[in-house]
Amino acid sequence: MSSPAFRALKETFGCRITLLTSRAGSLIAPYLECVDDVIVADLPWVRTSGESAGALMSLVEDIRSRNFEAAVIFTVYSQSSLPAAMLLSMAGVPVRVAYARENPYDLINRWIPDREPYDHILHQVRRDLDLVFSLGARPADERLKLRIKDGDQENVQDELGRLGVDPRTPYIILHPGVSEVKREYPADLWIAAGKLLAQKYRLPLLVTGSTSESALAGRIADGIGQGALAVAGNFSIGEFICLIDHASCVVSVNTATIHIAAARQTPAVVLYAQTNPQHTPWQSPHQILPFSVPAGLKSSNTIIGYVNGKLYQGKVPYPHPKQVLLAVGKWIAHLSDRLFRETYG
Repeated sequence: MSSPAFRALKETFGCRITLLTSRAGSLIAPYLECVDDVIVADLPWVRTSGESAGALMSLVEDIRSRNFEAAVIFTVYSQSSLPAAMLLSMAGVPVRVAYARENPYDLINRWIPDREPYDHILHQVRRDLDLVFSLGARPADERLKLRIKDGDQENVQDELGRLGVDPRTPYIILHPGVSEVKREYPADLWIAAGKLLAQKYRLPLLVTGSTSESALAGRIADGIGQGALAVAGNFSIGEFICLIDHASCVVSVNTATIHIAAARQTPAVVLYAQTNPQHTPWQSPHQILPFSVPAGLKSSNTIIGYVNGKLYQGKVPYPHPKQVLLAVGKWIAHLSDRLFRETYG
């Protein structure tokens, strides 16, 4: 979601972009044309295992050795930019740009007071674009973009053929896996929705996910029955981008998959736990089907708690499988109409 802001910096200033990110974040970097280099570090103020003190000092020296002219720190509104600003200050990066609620004084020398979420809430892409707008940077195109690499398309076609799916045949992706339990849509409802989709459209249903989610994908595919295939762990990130690119529709929880779909303009139906209102698909065809997070799983972050209390006061039940069917139907009909127009004018 920050990549349009990266492009804005590159297009405006003609600069070289190095992305400092976690191991998980680094997986998508090769598919962002605006990123020239990557520094991978799991930092202790991000939800990872975290680097040791010695590793952090080595990171400081690594950053220092590269002689960066400026750093832009991208955060969500519930995160502090100050730890990263301290790291970059120690590394001698002369210009440090970031949002912060409190006055950071010299720690951030291009400071944008953070008004979110108390004055307003912006989409994450808009928040990041506004940060670089403060420097005069604007992209030619604000949409998300991911490139497809040579070889990935052929690999996807080969794998689909191995699974008995004609790669020229339309298919629907179901993506149930989440990194946090609070964003789960129950497996029995996935199965019920899948059965309705299989009955109505007679299209292959590909249940996707990471290797660690293969058991869940298998259980859902088995529950749906004929026409459903569990393919979790079968594709690399690049191949997964290709798989999404050619899907008729993606049905997913709110996770990275919906942003990949947005970057390829693939229609998405999002089973959206009410956690982050700023992380919906950006400038792409989609429909949101929201549901409440169970009370015992809500975040202990007080800023997120404020947003929950302000926006999500009533309980919203899980979307009924028939709602999923109707939402997918809208995009299948839209795709059919477009293909008809392209074929017959």
